[in-house]
Amino acid sequence: MHLRILATTIVTFTCILLSPQSTAGFETVEALGQALFFDKNLSWNRTQACATCHSPESGFADGRDNGVGGAVSLGDDGRSLGDRNAPTAAYAAFSPAFRLNDKGNYVGGQFHDGRELDLAGQAGGPPVNPIEMGMPDKAAVVQRLMESDAYITAFKQFYGEEIFEDAERAYAAMAGSIAAFEKTELFAPFDSKYDRYLRGEYELTTQEDLGMTLFFSQQFSNCNLCHQLKRLPGSEGETFSNYEYHNIGVPENRAVRRLNGVAEDHVDRGLLDNPRVDDAGQAGKFKVPTLRNVAVTGPYMHNGVFEELRTVVMFYNKYNSRSAKNRINPESGEKWAVAEVNDNISLKELETGPALNKKRIDALVAFMRILTDRRYEYLLE
Repeated sequence: MHLRILATTIVTFTCILLSPQSTAGFETVEALGQALFFDKNLSWNRTQACATCHSPESGFADGRDNGVGGAVSLGDDGRSLGDRNAPTAAYAAFSPAFRLNDKGNYVGGQFHDGRELDLAGQAGGPPVNPIEMGMPDKAAVVQRLMESDAYITAFKQFYGEEIFEDAERAYAAMAGSIAAFEKTELFAPFDSKYDRYLRGEYELTTQEDLGMTLFFSQQFSNCNLCHQLKRLPGSEGETFSNYEYHNIGVPENRAVRRLNGVAEDHVDRGLLDNPRVDDAGQAGKFKVPTLRNVAVTGPYMHNGVFEELRTVVMFYNKYNSRSAKNRINPESGEKWAVAEVNDNISLKELETGPALNKKRIDALVAFMRILTDRRYEYLLE
């Protein structure tokens, strides 16, 4: 099976997603990783797979309501709720390994706090997380793998005849296979209206054109300070993240905290919770997310505290606007809540550029809508 043919339509997903037990064999590591990505048997109650919280029908984010408006994910046990929003797995392969860059800033890694260096590390997390897939340990996951003759054959073929003699190695092979699948074109087709515009295949509307101009201009907005990686002109293959970490003053999601058992006065320290980071100046910082498919993967921020994309733009705008109306969160009708971590806020970046009026806010939203992969454009309706 050649995985490039999978990046066509949602219908294709349905047709080719076979259960591991019914699959005769796997020709590539990527094909093995695909089966593992969708395999619910790798969770304790056999109800949850990677694809449950990273669904291909929902931009590889969690499209379920989960009783919290989709802000965080529900675990395999049917009652455990996380404290952070599941980020999209689309385009995740482009995040570099977690490190300090030449400017002394942390960049890259996986998860909101970069605690895993790469995709394989990320893939190995959820199966043994007690509030996610809930398996007790890696050995238990490997035992589940060995229930499938197709898996046994494939693992031995790709990783050696003795692979199952060491649970750590077998588990790492599983995570590596999933990572290989996540690096395929299926997760990063680069076929949005923006990409088609760059190729001369789509003509921007007046509003989209204005939004693009505002987005890429530091004179008119601060968007590209963090959400642009490649230089203009062109920017083919742009993922719309520089993968750095910032505290932008996001408030606590109290609605989630009231339901998930995490104390409302608990502070999510973001990057400071990364075991490789011990600098208190990193508290409250989270990785800049890709804007690919952002219009169809809400709710927003690391804790899903905002429901609408337009609210996010207005939240940023409050740093530069003196207008009384911009002091109000349109979703709550009340003043913007205080930051969960009020230190280390990236005011230099946030206060760059002028305030945005309604026309410009709407234009920026219109531009971000055209960053949606072709197969998800129907979700914009």
